[in-house]
Amino acid sequence: MKLKFLAICCITLGIVSCSDDDNESENETPSNFSVENEQRSAQMSTSSDLSFNVVENAFDEQTAPSELVSSTTFFPTCATITLNGNGDGSGTITVDFGEGCTLNDGNYVQGAIIIDYETVDENTRNLTYTYEDYAVNLIEISGGGAAVRTLSNNNGLPQSVATESISASFPNTDVTGTRVANRTVVWVEGVGSGTWTDNVYEVSGNWDTELSNGFSRSGNVTTVLRRELSCPVVVSGVVEITQNIGTASLDYGDGTCDSIAVLTFNGVDYEIYIGN
Repeated sequence: MKLKFLAICCITLGIVSCSDDDNESENETPSNFSVENEQRSAQMSTSSDLSFNVVENAFDEQTAPSELVSSTTFFPTCATITLNGNGDGSGTITVDFGEGCTLNDGNYVQGAIIIDYETVDENTRNLTYTYEDYAVNLIEISGGGAAVRTLSNNNGLPQSVATESISASFPNTDVTGTRVANRTVVWVEGVGSGTWTDNVYEVSGNWDTELSNGFSRSGNVTTVLRRELSCPVVVSGVVEITQNIGTASLDYGDGTCDSIAVLTFNGVDYEIYIGN
């Protein structure tokens, strides 16, 4: 990932940028720009993506045809997964992480996720999911969503189309956030391989994020996001951002598994820590 390195001329709360009192630039950063707000929004996206991966993997491990299920589970022994079937192909899956549990991809989760699923109808199945006393990497998440799971899309790959509405509370701050999202997730690699470690998902969609301090932004995926299940964060893809202080883009990188994305705003690049 290549960055343009800039001399740091001015440091303000949540802002790292350059300015010149004697020479105003057309790329001057607005005074209300905050890297902290950008980072919180990105971390909400990371938490949401991770949590939906948990939903999908729990659902697949409990209900998918045997040829799609990994022989090695995505979940560590500290996770308790309970399946209560209704006898007609529908049922409820409870994924309980208790007081705290580190997933096999390195993320730390607490609380529970409740997944209700319906019977299969012409290659698809509807499900809803709810977060209960749930947190991911100490960011508390409430709310949930609904998804239509397709066993085999037009390209022969498993796919989910989901809508979601969540709220988030961040550690060490009074700032909270809400996020409404629409996403399509396609399982593109590792299908039927027998292990979760080579699973790769491509994510597209759009979402709106609002923080309690007045910051808001909308994101739209312009280059599909790549999520490798062996990595705790998205490794590539681009999101175009429209926010109340202007437009920006968020580049998740070249496929390297790290916790850094590059936010480009007003012609300036900022490193954003997307991990939690």
